[in-house]
Amino acid sequence: MADNPLKALESKVDQLIALCNDLNQENQALKAEAARWEAERRDLIDKNELARGKVEAMIDRLRAME
Repeated sequence: MADNPLKALESKVDQLIALCNDLNQENQALKAEAARWEAERRDLIDKNELARGKVEAMIDRLRAME
């Protein structure tokens, strides 16, 4: 009789361990994805700044031609 509640508890603990493992893997995947998005964001900001600099240089050259 006492074995049945113990087995049920053991089963629930095993389920919790499995859930924790799944959540840990998901968390690691989300952190990696967030790092990729952050790197892409930095890259886009750099490209935007480069484009802004080129446009400003063109505007300056056009003004100098006037």
